[in-house]
Amino acid sequence: MPGERLTVRRASEVGRFPGAAPPTRVEVSIQKQEKKREDGGCRRWFRKICPCCCKRQNSSSYDVTDKVELKVPSPTPPPFFFLNIPNNKYITERQIVFLSLRSHNVFSEMKLKVCSVDLLSSRTGQNRKEHHTDLYHGDELIIRRGQTFQMEMELNRPYDPDTDKILLELKTGPLPLVSKGTHVIIPLVDHLEDGRWEAKITEQSDNKIKLSVNSPANAVVGLYGFTVTSRHVKNETANTHNPDKNIVIVFNPWCEEDTVFLDDEEQRKEYVLNDTGRIYYGTEKQIGARTWNFGQFHEGILEACLFILEKSDMPPSGRGDPINVVRVISAMINVQDDLGVLVGNWSGNYSDGVSPAAWSSSVEILRKYHSTGGEPVKYGQCWVFSGVTTTVLRCLGIPARSVTNFQSAHDTDVSLTTDVYFDEKMEPIDELNSDSVWNFHVWNDCWMARPDLPPGNGGWQAVDSTPQETSQGTFCCGPASLSAIRSGHVYLKHDAPFVFAEVNSDKIYWQRNLDGTFSQVHSEKKAVGHCISTKAVGSDDREDITYLYKHPEGSEEERIAVETASRYGSKPEVYSAPIAEDVCVEVKMDGEGPRIGSDAQLRIVVKNMSSQPRRATLHSQAAVMYYTGVLKNAIKKDQILVELLPNEGFQVPYVALIPFFFNCASIWKSNFLFDVFSHVPPGDVIYFSQVTTVMYENMKYVKAYNIYIERDIDRNRYSG
Repeated sequence: MPGERLTVRRASEVGRFPGAAPPTRVEVSIQKQEKKREDGGCRRWFRKICPCCCKRQNSSSYDVTDKVELKVPSPTPPPFFFLNIPNNKYITERQIVFLSLRSHNVFSEMKLKVCSVDLLSSRTGQNRKEHHTDLYHGDELIIRRGQTFQMEMELNRPYDPDTDKILLELKTGPLPLVSKGTHVIIPLVDHLEDGRWEAKITEQSDNKIKLSVNSPANAVVGLYGFTVTSRHVKNETANTHNPDKNIVIVFNPWCEEDTVFLDDEEQRKEYVLNDTGRIYYGTEKQIGARTWNFGQFHEGILEACLFILEKSDMPPSGRGDPINVVRVISAMINVQDDLGVLVGNWSGNYSDGVSPAAWSSSVEILRKYHSTGGEPVKYGQCWVFSGVTTTVLRCLGIPARSVTNFQSAHDTDVSLTTDVYFDEKMEPIDELNSDSVWNFHVWNDCWMARPDLPPGNGGWQAVDSTPQETSQGTFCCGPASLSAIRSGHVYLKHDAPFVFAEVNSDKIYWQRNLDGTFSQVHSEKKAVGHCISTKAVGSDDREDITYLYKHPEGSEEERIAVETASRYGSKPEVYSAPIAEDVCVEVKMDGEGPRIGSDAQLRIVVKNMSSQPRRATLHSQAAVMYYTGVLKNAIKKDQILVELLPNEGFQVPYVALIPFFFNCASIWKSNFLFDVFSHVPPGDVIYFSQVTTVMYENMKYVKAYNIYIERDIDRNRYSG
């Protein structure tokens, strides 16, 4: 009779070691082969490793079926191990091999290697859903910091916590350093704790494990490379597996420990997840709205936003602080200093680019900037800068919104006032009149805590990407606390004085004296900061948020804030000057206002509020002015002599033709400026007033204009 021997698996599978339980003593039914076969090399190696399962028989070899029936003849286990398997149960031959190898400590000497990693990054998977990142395009892993995420690994053998070590590593930036938080080493622990990088095995099946990974709420945001390092405790040589997969980490408004935490779900949906919005323009009397596609989740936008961070001079270690990130973004959206995203253009000539009025989406702008390797896109104005800023901030996880301020002042000398200068004859001094009032201006609010400021200054922060004035040598603005602005605490960073002047500065009129000094002759306390607007949460309605920026006009709180702020400006003496008012000038307009190509019918109303007669010369000028406050063309100048009895009022009709030659592509954001002042001898008392109107060209375009009638008084008359 030919010799027989047992084989526990097919010859083609010899050498593989899937996980299973070790075999007990078994009786197997075998099928006798009629022809004797010589042992192969793999069979001889396997017999050497596991002789108890592969004893040489006197007869020819036999094949064992895939399933073997256990028949335990005695309760006493074999001497080499104990296996608790119910009677008459079946185990696979793979389990028999694995358990036999494990009993002989074969695995303890085999290096642990990672075969594959699944980051579970599908848009419909658990990670993306739980992290509110399922709206982003693509299937890479995008997570929010301060929150756990899952991953799965397949190893070359089962993981043994007593002898095996696994470390996860994340790296971001050109020179990752553990001390800077840009090289993260994540150990395996038994229990996860908040506030640190840790990982825990939550499931294990044979040679597969599932991990739950925790990230701190102050982690650096950005693009991370990911690797896994494994080794045996007795073997200093480590095996590194690079799955060639990246992980993107963004801010987390859903995490209470994150600086950008926002505790209102409806606001999170609006200011983080909503990819469309409305931006307001025009005048406070005629507010227009345009729909804007922010598109922060569209294809290529996340990559473009990360590219902007990489292109900035901010070191990667600074990207964990939203204050730094917002400040850098406000600089990178404009071209000044760092070849940022957009080129500003207010000239009206856009022949070599795109007119700012033609944009309605941030997506095309950011894609073009990224695809060209950082070539600035032509052209933008304030609403375009704001729309792109909203996109970038929301994409990075920072709650943000576009905000429009009507009658927005531009303070150029940190005086916290909007100053208008005249010479001895009350002629404007153009070289000194650099301050201006924009018909409207659009910037952004973003939400975050401000641990760098005194308590109470967190919440909404103003940030402006339109290049106007430099801040610490760079064209950027913010973040400035709205709470600080409202209270006049302009000494708090960043750029609170400039934003305060935009929304709550007084308009001060100065006349040059014979000795070259200037005297304050009048001030307007309600000239700027009207109808500050943003899109309402959950609807397309306009929400007036003026109350967030300042107290009600004329209230004691508002006056205290103005005077508090002025003490930190370049002209702290402004509010110590006496002001007298006994004659007022006002401009009135009937109907819906002037139209292009037709006459502007105005009435100048002069009132003598004193008990003395007054003789006044009214100086008037009509001109075209950009919405930024820059004058373009004078249309008409006049002087009118008026004599007033005590407590008498007088009306003067005024007609000005609005010509056709205005640039119709940009006139909707321009103003019709009408200045009038009264010269009252003796004492040269000068008065200004102001009125706003709207002018239409046709039914297709709404053209917004301001008519400014400014009031002033010469202090010389009241010098004593």
